[in-house]
Amino acid sequence: MSSMLTSAIRSLPVSSAWAAGSLVRSLSCSSQLQAAAQPKTKQTLGKSGVKNVVVVEGVRIPFLQSGTSYADLMPHDLARAALQGLLTRTSVPRDVVDYIVYGTVIQEVKTSNVAREAALGAGFSDKTPAHTVTMACISSNQAMTTGVGMIAAGQCDVVVAGGVELMSDVPIRHSRKMRKTMLTLNRAKTLGQKLSLISKIRPDYFAPELPAVAEFSTSETMGHSADRLAAAFGISRVEQDEYALRSHTLAKKAQDEGWLLDVVPFKVPGRDTVTKDNGIRPSSMEQMGKLKPAFVKPYGTVTAANSSFLTDGASAILLMSEEKALAMGYKPKAYLRDFVYVSQDPKDQLLLGPTYATPKVLEKAGLTLNDIDVFEFHEAFAGQILANLKAMDSDWFAQNYMGRKSKVGAPPLDKFNTWGGSLSLGHPFGATGCRLVITAAHRLKKEGGQYGLVAACAAGGQGHAMIVELYPQ
Repeated sequence: MSSMLTSAIRSLPVSSAWAAGSLVRSLSCSSQLQAAAQPKTKQTLGKSGVKNVVVVEGVRIPFLQSGTSYADLMPHDLARAALQGLLTRTSVPRDVVDYIVYGTVIQEVKTSNVAREAALGAGFSDKTPAHTVTMACISSNQAMTTGVGMIAAGQCDVVVAGGVELMSDVPIRHSRKMRKTMLTLNRAKTLGQKLSLISKIRPDYFAPELPAVAEFSTSETMGHSADRLAAAFGISRVEQDEYALRSHTLAKKAQDEGWLLDVVPFKVPGRDTVTKDNGIRPSSMEQMGKLKPAFVKPYGTVTAANSSFLTDGASAILLMSEEKALAMGYKPKAYLRDFVYVSQDPKDQLLLGPTYATPKVLEKAGLTLNDIDVFEFHEAFAGQILANLKAMDSDWFAQNYMGRKSKVGAPPLDKFNTWGGSLSLGHPFGATGCRLVITAAHRLKKEGGQYGLVAACAAGGQGHAMIVELYPQ
């Protein structure tokens, strides 16, 4: 019965599919878990002459809504906690780690190389190099693939990658006029020069310069882009609310069942120990329907309820060459295989990274959509994720925008983000990529699959996709 319903859902309009999804999940969950005892035997994606890079373990401190328990900390505090959680979970000696790479988006100016500060705080040797990367919402994806490249090239055997974001405390600057005056004042040598500069300061100089929430190249907020994208693909407010409710409901089930194995507790200085994500809040369609549009007012469809929320959090993942991991006695969780990065129009297609990246990574790996057992896609907005699924399932879009002869197809509902996603678990910009990868690895093991596909969009009109292969059990 479960397979019949799933097949029927694939032929339904998107809104009907999401509405029926929870029924299918309840019917199919037990059969999926039983499948763990019957692993599939697809061909491995290992390549001759190329080092196998494995995920030994991945962790994250709980993802929290900004302004809550992490509000008084700094980004390197969160990253340090994730690193310490990884060390505790794996017992890997600090001196074995060859390199550390972290991703972040909104940098704290005092710790611009947050990877280095976090590493020193976590007790790593000052001889262990560390650097920080930024690529919007795929920053920790970039950190991971940087590590993959280092290991594959034979430069390192052990790399720790991760990501961090602290939206509770973002840099707020003086206006440019005020900054210029203050810097000039600092160079003034005489009292007369200083008084002359001070006399030129006007009241508007004191207006603070807040972090831009808009795309630099388009001056448009991501929420506006999501609203336009939803309108372009005919995605209704109801469809978006249904998908958001699905995300929160599945995340709550995963949290209650203890499936979110990557979460490690964090004793916040001066506060209690945080043990779980605090943004998972299943509501009701009625309550969600009462919220007003957040960006395009009054007729927009993107609201606070169907958008990912501002989040604080950090993640860390231990990558090794397969030979090194086995020599140290570790049983890896997964291989990291082929990956791609894509870029497209930063205005009309800002959030369509997964649509462009998915067919490319499948072709690179020699796989089809049907070969993938687990999908983990970043959910920036419900409208964004639904637009990607519709675009992926459209021959017209493939032919007119992607230069392809036909569509790649949309991932089936019963394999897609079944433990929740960024809408419910939270989205600390720089840390989400690691969560996607380790969740895919855990789901593959639990559900008896072999290949996972991780994909995400990013500000600036970019995207990433990667194939995760379960390590032989």
